[in-house]
Amino acid sequence: MMIHDVTKVVGKDKLRMRVGRGEGSGKGGTSGRGHNGAKSRAGWTSRPGYQGGSTPLLRRFPKRGFSNSDFRVDYHVVNVADLAKHFTAGTVVDGNALASVGLIRDTKLPLKILGNGDLAVKLNVTADRFSGQAKSKIEAAGGTVVLTPYAAKAAAKADAEAEAEATKKANAAKRAPKAKEVAEPAVQAEAKAEKKQEKKDKPAKKQDKTEDKS
Repeated sequence: MMIHDVTKVVGKDKLRMRVGRGEGSGKGGTSGRGHNGAKSRAGWTSRPGYQGGSTPLLRRFPKRGFSNSDFRVDYHVVNVADLAKHFTAGTVVDGNALASVGLIRDTKLPLKILGNGDLAVKLNVTADRFSGQAKSKIEAAGGTVVLTPYAAKAAAKADAEAEAEATKKANAAKRAPKAKEVAEPAVQAEAKAEKKQEKKDKPAKKQDKTEDKS
Protein backbone atom coordinates (compact mmCIF):
# COMPACT_ATOMS: atom_id res chain seq x y z
CA MET A 1 0.00 0.00 0.00
CA MET A 2 1.30 3.46 -0.93
CA ILE A 3 0.64 6.80 0.77
CA HIS A 4 -1.59 7.99 -2.06
CA ASP A 5 -3.81 4.95 -1.53
CA VAL A 6 -4.30 6.06 2.10
CA THR A 7 -4.96 9.71 1.32
CA LYS A 8 -7.63 8.77 -1.21
CA VAL A 9 -9.66 7.26 1.64
CA VAL A 10 -8.88 9.43 4.70
CA GLY A 11 -7.91 12.67 2.95
CA LYS A 12 -4.58 14.46 2.80
CA ASP A 13 -5.25 16.96 5.64
CA LYS A 14 -4.95 16.10 9.33
CA LEU A 15 -7.67 17.08 11.78
CA ARG A 16 -6.78 19.82 14.25
CA MET A 17 -5.69 18.82 17.74
CA ARG A 18 -8.62 18.85 20.21
CA VAL A 19 -7.29 20.34 23.45
CA GLY A 20 -8.70 20.05 26.95
CA ARG A 21 -10.04 16.52 26.47
CA GLY A 22 -8.09 14.64 29.14
CA GLU A 23 -4.45 14.09 30.11
CA GLY A 24 -4.11 11.01 27.93
CA SER A 25 -4.10 13.15 24.79
CA GLY A 26 -1.10 15.20 25.93
CA LYS A 27 -3.12 18.41 25.59
CA GLY A 28 -5.47 18.17 28.56
CA GLY A 29 -5.53 20.21 31.75
CA THR A 30 -3.94 23.52 30.74
CA SER A 31 -4.47 22.73 27.02
CA GLY A 32 -0.84 23.47 26.13
CA ARG A 33 -0.87 27.01 27.57
CA GLY A 34 0.99 26.37 30.81
CA HIS A 35 -0.15 27.30 34.33
CA ASN A 36 0.28 31.03 34.96
CA GLY A 37 0.82 34.25 33.10
CA ALA A 38 -1.06 36.41 30.66
CA LYS A 39 -0.58 33.95 27.80
CA SER A 40 -2.47 31.26 29.68
CA ARG A 41 -5.60 33.39 29.97
CA ALA A 42 -8.35 34.10 27.50
CA GLY A 43 -8.21 37.37 25.61
CA TRP A 44 -4.44 37.75 25.60
CA THR A 45 -3.04 39.61 22.59
CA SER A 46 0.30 41.21 21.68
CA ARG A 47 1.04 43.80 19.04
CA PRO A 48 3.67 42.97 16.40
CA GLY A 49 7.18 43.87 17.48
CA TYR A 50 6.41 43.91 21.21
CA GLN A 51 9.33 42.41 23.15
CA GLY A 52 8.02 42.31 26.70
CA GLY A 53 8.89 45.89 27.58
CA SER A 54 12.49 45.93 26.32
CA THR A 55 13.47 48.34 23.58
CA PRO A 56 12.26 46.80 20.30
CA LEU A 57 14.81 45.80 17.70
CA LEU A 58 13.48 48.36 15.22
CA ARG A 59 14.07 51.21 17.69
CA ARG A 60 17.56 49.99 18.56
CA PHE A 61 18.79 50.29 14.97
CA PRO A 62 19.99 53.73 13.79
CA LYS A 63 18.01 55.38 11.02
CA ARG A 64 20.29 56.83 8.37
CA GLY A 65 20.10 57.65 4.70
CA PHE A 66 17.15 58.04 2.39
CA SER A 67 14.61 55.57 1.06
CA ASN A 68 12.67 56.13 -2.12
CA SER A 69 9.98 53.59 -1.20
CA ASP A 70 7.44 56.27 -0.30
CA PHE A 71 7.81 58.02 -3.65
CA ARG A 72 8.46 55.16 -6.05
CA VAL A 73 5.81 54.41 -8.66
CA ASP A 74 5.24 50.76 -9.58
CA TYR A 75 3.97 49.98 -13.08
CA HIS A 76 2.45 47.10 -14.98
CA VAL A 77 5.08 46.56 -17.70
CA VAL A 78 4.27 45.18 -21.15
CA ASN A 79 6.58 44.91 -24.17
CA VAL A 80 5.56 45.58 -27.78
CA ALA A 81 6.37 41.95 -28.68
CA ASP A 82 3.57 40.82 -26.35
CA LEU A 83 1.16 43.25 -27.99
CA ALA A 84 1.95 41.77 -31.40
CA LYS A 85 1.18 38.25 -30.14
CA HIS A 86 -2.20 38.99 -28.55
CA PHE A 87 -3.84 41.73 -30.65
CA THR A 88 -4.82 42.11 -34.30
CA ALA A 89 -4.48 45.20 -36.47
CA GLY A 90 -6.66 48.17 -35.55
CA THR A 91 -7.27 47.07 -31.97
CA VAL A 92 -7.49 49.66 -29.20
CA VAL A 93 -5.11 48.47 -26.50
CA ASP A 94 -5.50 49.78 -22.95
CA GLY A 95 -5.33 48.44 -19.42
CA ASN A 96 -8.66 46.62 -19.62
CA ALA A 97 -7.74 44.94 -22.91
CA LEU A 98 -4.41 43.78 -21.53
CA ALA A 99 -6.05 42.43 -18.36
CA SER A 100 -8.62 40.51 -20.43
CA VAL A 101 -5.88 38.61 -22.32
CA GLY A 102 -3.84 38.03 -19.16
CA LEU A 103 -0.84 40.25 -19.90
CA ILE A 104 -1.41 42.18 -16.66
CA ARG A 105 -3.13 41.10 -13.47
CA ASP A 106 -5.46 44.07 -13.01
CA THR A 107 -5.75 47.79 -13.68
CA LYS A 108 -4.82 49.00 -10.19
CA LEU A 109 -1.30 50.04 -11.20
CA PRO A 110 -0.38 52.45 -14.01
CA LEU A 111 0.67 50.90 -17.31
CA LYS A 112 4.04 51.27 -19.01
CA ILE A 113 4.89 50.05 -22.52
CA LEU A 114 8.49 49.05 -23.26
CA GLY A 115 10.14 48.46 -26.64
CA ASN A 116 11.51 44.92 -26.36
CA GLY A 117 10.76 42.90 -29.51
CA ASP A 118 9.30 43.74 -32.91
CA LEU A 119 5.88 45.10 -33.82
CA ALA A 120 4.40 44.96 -37.31
CA VAL A 121 0.73 45.36 -36.36
CA LYS A 122 -1.10 48.71 -36.35
CA LEU A 123 -2.35 49.26 -32.80
CA ASN A 124 -3.84 52.20 -30.93
CA VAL A 125 -2.19 51.97 -27.53
CA THR A 126 -3.28 53.93 -24.45
CA ALA A 127 -0.97 53.85 -21.42
CA ASP A 128 0.52 55.98 -18.68
CA ARG A 129 4.14 55.78 -19.86
CA PHE A 130 5.95 54.81 -23.07
CA SER A 131 9.65 54.24 -23.56
CA GLY A 132 11.16 56.08 -26.51
CA GLN A 133 11.81 52.83 -28.38
CA ALA A 134 8.26 51.56 -27.80
CA LYS A 135 6.77 54.84 -29.04
CA SER A 136 8.86 54.81 -32.22
CA LYS A 137 8.00 51.15 -32.98
CA ILE A 138 4.26 51.65 -32.49
CA GLU A 139 4.21 54.75 -34.69
CA ALA A 140 6.43 53.09 -37.32
CA ALA A 141 3.86 50.28 -37.60
CA GLY A 142 1.14 52.87 -38.28
CA GLY A 143 -0.35 52.88 -34.80
CA THR A 144 -0.97 55.68 -32.34
CA VAL A 145 0.36 56.41 -28.87
CA VAL A 146 -2.07 57.99 -26.40
CA LEU A 147 -1.34 59.01 -22.82
CA THR A 148 -4.05 58.57 -20.21
CA PRO A 149 -5.56 61.88 -18.96
CA TYR A 150 -3.74 61.64 -15.64
CA ALA A 151 -0.40 60.86 -17.31
CA ALA A 152 -0.89 63.65 -19.86
CA LYS A 153 -1.58 66.11 -17.06
CA ALA A 154 1.53 64.97 -15.15
CA ALA A 155 3.66 65.23 -18.30
CA ALA A 156 2.36 68.74 -19.01
CA LYS A 157 3.15 69.76 -15.43
CA ALA A 158 6.69 68.37 -15.71
CA ASP A 159 7.24 70.22 -19.00
CA ALA A 160 5.96 73.47 -17.47
CA GLU A 161 8.29 73.09 -14.48
CA ALA A 162 11.27 72.40 -16.77
CA GLU A 163 10.43 75.44 -18.89
CA ALA A 164 10.10 77.65 -15.81
CA GLU A 165 13.48 76.45 -14.54
CA ALA A 166 15.11 77.16 -17.92
CA THR A 167 13.58 80.65 -17.97
CA LYS A 168 14.83 81.30 -14.45
CA LYS A 169 18.38 80.32 -15.43
CA ALA A 170 18.24 82.48 -18.58
CA ASN A 171 17.08 85.52 -16.59
CA ALA A 172 19.84 84.95 -14.05
CA ALA A 173 22.40 84.82 -16.86
CA LYS A 174 21.09 88.11 -18.26
CA ARG A 175 21.31 89.82 -14.89
CA ALA A 176 24.90 88.71 -14.25
CA PRO A 177 26.61 91.26 -16.65
CA LYS A 178 24.52 94.09 -15.16
CA ALA A 179 25.80 93.20 -11.72
CA LYS A 180 29.38 93.48 -13.03
CA GLU A 181 28.63 96.86 -14.57
CA VAL A 182 27.26 98.10 -11.27
CA ALA A 183 30.34 96.85 -9.48
CA GLU A 184 32.81 98.49 -11.92
CA PRO A 185 32.08 102.16 -10.93
CA ALA A 186 32.72 101.28 -7.30
CA VAL A 187 36.06 99.70 -8.25
CA GLN A 188 36.98 102.75 -10.34
CA ALA A 189 36.12 105.11 -7.49
CA GLU A 190 38.29 103.08 -5.13
CA ALA A 191 41.20 103.21 -7.58
CA LYS A 192 40.86 106.98 -7.88
CA ALA A 193 40.89 107.35 -4.10
CA GLU A 194 44.11 105.29 -3.92
CA LYS A 195 45.78 107.50 -6.55
CA LYS A 196 44.83 110.65 -4.64
CA GLN A 197 46.26 109.18 -1.48
CA GLU A 198 49.52 108.36 -3.30
CA LYS A 199 49.79 111.96 -4.57
CA LYS A 200 49.31 113.26 -1.02
CA ASP A 201 52.04 110.95 0.28
CA LYS A 202 54.67 112.01 -2.33
CA PRO A 203 55.32 115.55 -0.95
CA ALA A 204 55.80 114.12 2.50
CA LYS A 205 58.48 111.77 1.15
CA LYS A 206 60.30 114.68 -0.56
CA GLN A 207 60.40 116.61 2.72
CA ASP A 208 61.92 113.62 4.46
CA LYS A 209 64.69 113.43 1.85
CA THR A 210 65.55 117.16 2.21
CA GLU A 211 65.77 116.82 5.98
CA ASP A 212 68.19 113.91 5.57
CA LYS A 213 70.49 115.97 3.33
CA SER A 214 70.58 118.82 5.79
